[in-house]
Parts: sequence; C-alpha cells; structure tokens
Amino acid sequence: MSDELKVTGMVLSAVPSGEYDKRIVLLTKERGKISAFARGARKPNSRLLAPCTPFSFGTFSVYEGRSAYTVVNGEITNYFQELKADFEGTCYGIYFMEVADYFSRENLDASRLLNLLYASLRALMNPHLERELVRSIFEMKAMVLDGEYPYEVTEDPSLQESTRYALSYVLQAPIQKLYTFTLKPEIQKEFQQVQKRMMKRIVGKEFKSMEVLRTMLSTGVQV
Repeated sequence: MSDELKVTGMVLSAVPSGEYDKRIVLLTKERGKISAFARGARKPNSRLLAPCTPFSFGTFSVYEGRSAYTVVNGEITNYFQELKADFEGTCYGIYFMEVADYFSRENLDASRLLNLLYASLRALMNPHLERELVRSIFEMKAMVLDGEYPYEVTEDPSLQESTRYALSYVLQAPIQKLYTFTLKPEIQKEFQQVQKRMMKRIVGKEFKSMEVLRTMLSTGVQV
C-alpha cells in the first residue's frame, strides 16, 4: 500500500458507489483534480459522511491507487453551510464547481484555481455583490489562470471605457482583490455580455448546472 498523503482541497462532486461507498472528485492544491473512493461514506455513523459532500473544504488523508485514490479521513474547515442553505446560492456554487472541474487537470498544481473557487464561493455569500457579476468574474479569471483569455478584448473600441477598465482589472488583480468592486447596471450588462461571448468562444460547451440557473433567472438577468 502506498504511503498516506495529506492534500488540501474541496469536494467538487460526490456520487454513490456500491451499497455504502461514495466516489468523489476533489480539487486539490497538491495533485490537481483527483477521483477518490470513500469506503462506507454513506453509512450514518461514518466519519466520512460529512467530509465527502460537495462544498467541503479542508485537509483530506488519502492513499493513491492505480486509477483512483482512497479517502480515509477529512478535516473540514468550511462546509459553506450558509451558501448551501440558500437554494439560489447552491445552484451558483454547483455551477462554479462544474467550471472548476472543467479547467482542472490531474497532477497539475491547482492552488490558484482552488483559491479562486474558494474566494468566489465566499463572494456569493456577500449580500453587497451581484451574483451574476461574481459569476462573470469567476469564469473570466478561471480562463485567465488556464492561459486562454484573449487580453486584446480590453482594447475593443466598441466597449465603454469603464467596461474595458473592469476587464483589465480582473485580468491583472490578485484573487484576494477580485471581489472588491461593483459596476453600474449598464457597465455590468456589457461586462457580462463580453464574458458570455468568451465562454461560447473558448469553452464552447453547456454545463448541466447552467440549465438550472437559466430557469431560476428567466424572469431576471438573462444568462
């Protein structure tokens, strides 16, 4: 058996496996995205029951196998309970984790993407921030970290100056400073339109959780 590893990360998804087990996907600082089995995690008295649920952030003890890891313990520092108690917030959070899953790879340093995901989930709980703006910033910065964002978009003369400034700020700002501003409605709308085009151009796929968000926001901001 391999040596026990301790990794810092967040559970992106969890599905049943067998009668009592779970298969989870972890975004980790040290090993990137990994799949792991949690034996007995669906038993009511299991110490892995709570740690092996989506949104759980902390330190996980794992053993490496041929094609997957095995989780044996989890010391959780944040379950994001406040966000999970809010249905809309949960939907946004699940979408963020699906996007993080898309941009992450196994055995590649994911510390910055993990930090972005954590900061973005916290931003969703800030009542002073528009969640659609948080979503656009998160998507944009995830692309930047992946090296795929076209910087020339900030020079588009068809955009308002304030929109170009906001785009430039998100491109360059450290993660801890991302969610420190708001935008006027017309600037936010243009900012979101730019990001929507970038998602279609660069990612070019639909995320399952986006369909839920569209339904929820159908009477408000267009997604």
